[in-house]
Amino acid sequence: MRKPLPVGVENFVDLVKSDYYYVDKTLFIKELLDMQGKVNLFTRPRRFGKTLNLSMLRYFFEDTQDAEINEQNKELFRNMKIMEAGERYISQMCMYPVINLTLKSAKQENFETAYYMLQAEISSEFDRHRSIVERGRELLALKEYEQYIAVADEKADPKLVRSSLKLFSKCMRKITGKNTVILIDEYDVPLENAYFRGFYDEMVDFIRALFEHSLKTNEYLQFAVITGCLRISKESIFTGLNHLNIISVLDKKYSEHFGFTEPEVLQMMTDYGVESRFATMKEWYNGYLFGNTKVYNPWSVIKFLYDLYSDVDAFPRPYWINTSSNDIVKDLIMRADRETKMQIEELLSGGTLDIQVHEEVTYGDMHSDGENLWNFLYFTGYLTKESEYFKESSVHLKARIPNVEVKTIYRTTILNWFRDVIKKEDFRDLYRAMEEGDAERMTDILNGQLFRTMSFYDSAENFYHGFLTGILSQSENYLVKSNRESGNGRSDIVVKSPSLRGRSFVLEVKVSDSIDELEDDAMKAVQQIYDKKYMEELRMEGYRKIDCYGVSFFRKDCEVRFGERIKGD
Repeated sequence: MRKPLPVGVENFVDLVKSDYYYVDKTLFIKELLDMQGKVNLFTRPRRFGKTLNLSMLRYFFEDTQDAEINEQNKELFRNMKIMEAGERYISQMCMYPVINLTLKSAKQENFETAYYMLQAEISSEFDRHRSIVERGRELLALKEYEQYIAVADEKADPKLVRSSLKLFSKCMRKITGKNTVILIDEYDVPLENAYFRGFYDEMVDFIRALFEHSLKTNEYLQFAVITGCLRISKESIFTGLNHLNIISVLDKKYSEHFGFTEPEVLQMMTDYGVESRFATMKEWYNGYLFGNTKVYNPWSVIKFLYDLYSDVDAFPRPYWINTSSNDIVKDLIMRADRETKMQIEELLSGGTLDIQVHEEVTYGDMHSDGENLWNFLYFTGYLTKESEYFKESSVHLKARIPNVEVKTIYRTTILNWFRDVIKKEDFRDLYRAMEEGDAERMTDILNGQLFRTMSFYDSAENFYHGFLTGILSQSENYLVKSNRESGNGRSDIVVKSPSLRGRSFVLEVKVSDSIDELEDDAMKAVQQIYDKKYMEELRMEGYRKIDCYGVSFFRKDCEVRFGERIKGD
């Protein structure tokens, strides 16, 4: 029996005890201890194993003050790589108090609700350690005990909540004699949400105060590990935190611990007997470069493997697109000027973009210049590194879209944006030109729309088909159907009046290889309509007024030809 795949399992103890398939990342512990960083910020794209890794750290390092539970936690790591690393590392098991927070619950509509969720998260961790505090109550000052219980019972005032992690560390040091390990997951989720919701400054003030008390002036801290997607500006969040180590996707350290390496993916596929689909897996979900390590998106690998296990011929899908709102890409598309649109088109056609790396930014800086926006997309996984070089005292990248899955996110976002744009347009002039057989006017109108939108040329025929169908669908007087079986083949687009006495149109789309072929291809498209009898379905339905149009595209240009001018019917 093959082990079940851990779809959505982010708790280390659940994963191990339920015997899920686990790609062993426990050497992350060894590297963390070897590097001896006091405060470590790991930035990786969403769904790349950050939460599971922090859960793993909790169960490895936490001293629960209960010998039986500690032994159970040690048992979780039996036969894992960290147990072969040596006594220096094994001796650190179950040694420290651990507070493990996730800030993702603060993704709320206003600051008050977000603050409440953060307070509840902190209170939950205080409550989890309540028995330790009750047993060691006599070792605490009365005020310390009262403050601890107030936080645990969600009765603490905001000032105390801001300094609560230091209070926790101090209480644990007095009771256990050991410093605290602080684990904070998704630290930037509240900040990203607040930026798009309009209460960014309030959230920055809270997170900054929380971090200053727990990470900067906390003499009871053993070490801290923080994860997120972005490196928010040191001046904004980590003020004065001189012992902060920021490990981003550019760093060669820790590069194989988040995400799956290619040997790991191939081993997984072999274990489940679906290695024949490795090429598809690689095309869709590979492409990231962390340091010098090639990395696959672990969430998508597991989801696709889950589908393949049931059906080895299953189609790949953009699983990652459904794990977040993709607000950054939406914002990019909506605000894009002509230069930005050209850059997006270059990326979608398989090209690269040169960007100067800014590793410490704020959400408020996102639109201050183009470089910041591209940096946001790079650090959040919507772009990856093709290569890097040093120029004018700074690091520069040649960035590209990582894989087919992420390209699909861009395409979907662009198409949704285009649909929203054309809903606001009045295309009565286009339909009037169609009804009058004015192919030249149709050409002008479509060229104007092409200039405004964004294209992706590696799937050009589908893009142009969708572009034309989307525009034609805006009329309230006509029905639009695409790719319907008709005659001896498939007509690209059929437009018809609800009344059989009204007008109907057949449109065939061609994509030209050069600008010089536009006119010939438009005429060939019309000829194909007649040769393959695409009008027959409309005739059989009872339509008598049927016009035919050939439409050819090349990048931002199109050509329309009216059928009656080429061949009478």
